[in-house]
Amino acid sequence: MLISERLAAAMSEQVGRELGASNQYAALGAYFDAEALDELATFFYRQSDEERMHAMKFLHYVADAGGKVVIPAVPAPKSDIDSAETAAKLALDWELEVTREINALMDIAVQEKDHIAHGFLEWFANEQLEEVNTMNELHAVIRRAGKDGLLLVEQYLARRGDPHAGGVQAAG
Repeated sequence: MLISERLAAAMSEQVGRELGASNQYAALGAYFDAEALDELATFFYRQSDEERMHAMKFLHYVADAGGKVVIPAVPAPKSDIDSAETAAKLALDWELEVTREINALMDIAVQEKDHIAHGFLEWFANEQLEEVNTMNELHAVIRRAGKDGLLLVEQYLARRGDPHAGGVQAAG
């Protein structure tokens, strides 16, 4: 086995957190869908898909390293979203929390001198810089636009496109 039980358990917990994030972003997408804000809905649905992909990366890593994957129960997403700003703040806070969680996993890998896991986790650490920056920027744009300026946010997202598609604009 290439992975310790401790790290396998911690990464299994991260699988659950990533799945929880996927559900939360799907709920945010549904909120924006109900508000007829298609670009914001698409943005959060895409984030939901990305979080599920992250969960699967952790799951496959633990399994490939010979660890036991134990997927925890996933709490229901928050659904009491009352504004676009609340939604964006929730997403930003979530990404800051995930950054702390990834750092904690990195700490375990370093303590255990697990260089393979450390290399695997470096991708996630670098990804968090992008995720926090994206959510911080979206929150700032929504805050500046205000409640009555959400169509400007829609235009901003349409021009911006999908940052994960290599500069290719998202169809909307």
